[in-house]
Amino acid sequence: MNELIKKLVEAYGPSGFEDQVRELIRPEVEPFADELSVDALGNLTAFKKGDGSGLRVMIAAHMDEIGVMVSHIMDNGFLRFTNIGGVSPHTLMGGRVQFADGMIGTIYSEKRESGKVAGLDKHFIDVGATSRDDCPVQVGDAAGFLRPFLVQGSRLTAKSMDDRIGCVVAIETLKRLSNSPHDVYFVFSVQEEVGTRGAQTAAQHLNPDVGIALDVTLTGDLPDETNMAVSLGKGAAIKVKDSGMISHAGLVRLMRQRAQEAGIAHQMEVLTGGTTDARPMQIANAGCAAGCISIPCRYVHTQSETVDANDVEACIQLLGEILAKPIDL
Repeated sequence: MNELIKKLVEAYGPSGFEDQVRELIRPEVEPFADELSVDALGNLTAFKKGDGSGLRVMIAAHMDEIGVMVSHIMDNGFLRFTNIGGVSPHTLMGGRVQFADGMIGTIYSEKRESGKVAGLDKHFIDVGATSRDDCPVQVGDAAGFLRPFLVQGSRLTAKSMDDRIGCVVAIETLKRLSNSPHDVYFVFSVQEEVGTRGAQTAAQHLNPDVGIALDVTLTGDLPDETNMAVSLGKGAAIKVKDSGMISHAGLVRLMRQRAQEAGIAHQMEVLTGGTTDARPMQIANAGCAAGCISIPCRYVHTQSETVDANDVEACIQLLGEILAKPIDL
């Protein structure tokens, strides 16, 4: 599975530019799906037909990652940029970004006051150009962060675990799902980081009875003992609430029950900031029972997002248990 993770997390795919990621996922799911489709926004949907006795279930994992977009090219060839999604200035200094054509740039900032972090408007990208005329990048070009996949025991670190690791959970679950009573739509969504847009259009179209997002969540196991009851290595996180939605109570109970019955390590999650593709699924059309299986992740929205392989496996097993059996809410 690490080979698949490496391939996806190192791929280029900021919000709105997910094509390369989609083309990596397509051959992974095609042999196991009854039907593949790509909608106008770019969502890839792998449909697995059930036996006719169950529900319409939508599984959403987003392909996009945070990044930057060139907004201005200076006379001396440096690039000003704006953010794509939740990019923090605290994580940028000296970091590298990669454009769709492979061009690499380094981020730095103007002279800073001691002890203060400059805002995004004071940062720039150096791609080796000496003037606007010889700059190989254009206004509107997008870049993702550049950092290799790192394995340290069961700990896996990369620049876009959010949410390529959710895509891995979806892919591996589909591969292992031999039979299901449900018609299951595995949606690899676009533009989550800029407003859960892909999942919104997909949910409007698919009109599911049940929607389950697969995404990373924060942890509270850092030295500052953050007020969060989720830790790396303690299993799949079953979301109860985040800042954008409250999970369907019956679905939360079902997830917990399936985990307990199968002996799958799990923990309960309340996230005070941020949301997932579960939110647009929950309120699409007349609404659906929505929730989220979260992969615990340290350092979210940095270039070193870190998950635990055992938690990833727990998420795959839990989703498989849910999809393989009737869902009675």
